[in-house]
Amino acid sequence: MRTLTIGDVRLTYVVDAAMELDRTGFLPAVPADYWEEHPEAFAPSGRIAASAGGLLVERGGRRLLIDVGLGANVLSPSLGVSRGGALLHTLQALRVPRHSIDTVAFTHLHTDHTGLGFLTEHGRPPRKAFPRADYTVARAEWDPFWNREVGVGAPSWQGFMVPMSRVLCRFEDGEEVWPGVTALITPGHSPGHTTYVVSAGDGRRILVFGDVFHAPAQMAHPEWPSGPDVDVKGVLRARTRLLGELSVPRTHGFAFHFGDQAFGRLIEGGRWRPVPALALLPAPIQLR
Repeated sequence: MRTLTIGDVRLTYVVDAAMELDRTGFLPAVPADYWEEHPEAFAPSGRIAASAGGLLVERGGRRLLIDVGLGANVLSPSLGVSRGGALLHTLQALRVPRHSIDTVAFTHLHTDHTGLGFLTEHGRPPRKAFPRADYTVARAEWDPFWNREVGVGAPSWQGFMVPMSRVLCRFEDGEEVWPGVTALITPGHSPGHTTYVVSAGDGRRILVFGDVFHAPAQMAHPEWPSGPDVDVKGVLRARTRLLGELSVPRTHGFAFHFGDQAFGRLIEGGRWRPVPALALLPAPIQLR
């Protein structure tokens, strides 16, 4: 559980899930010799250590939450193992009331990013987990999922899509979705996958790039797609664009699935270098 302050913006990774990715199911394009040269990437199980959750962005008394974790969902066994559902407890431990979040923005609509969007209790209809928040997603992402054109990773129809249809706000590429936060549509992993560009008052910025990259290895090798990517050529275009953006001076990045390397910068050779980020709490959930 780490936090990073950039200028007038505070960003905190609100961890919801522990994950371990199967290297052949989730990252099938990565050559075996790469893993042999990088044993530090593995958990004791032999899988790739990862995570899922939401990114809390705080500025001027306002709070934005980007993505809401895995919740009760689980990874397909072919992709890895997971255990989620800690996000609301993590916020409580951080002393962040759910009603204090004014906007929930989704990078994309896969189950490991939408899990705690709505709550169902005692047989009642699903209700927003963040009751005062606007729920927002790219039109290019929402429409294909709502038209049932996307099967891979789609969230529950009754548990997420239907209640989301009643409250959602849609945006286009380049729109400001929250003060100082701009949407950059980076399709490929999903039809309207969105990167959020968070601009600080001192000129620095951080790119919240969702699932354009799943592992640091893919930053040096953008030609290595991930198993759940729906458009491999689109992912390569998105990665090429983001690597250019991450190369701009005073730019940081945030990755949901990089485990304890979530905050970092791109350095020479396309390598991901974690930046110092204050540890607030121990990992809120374990696989076992």
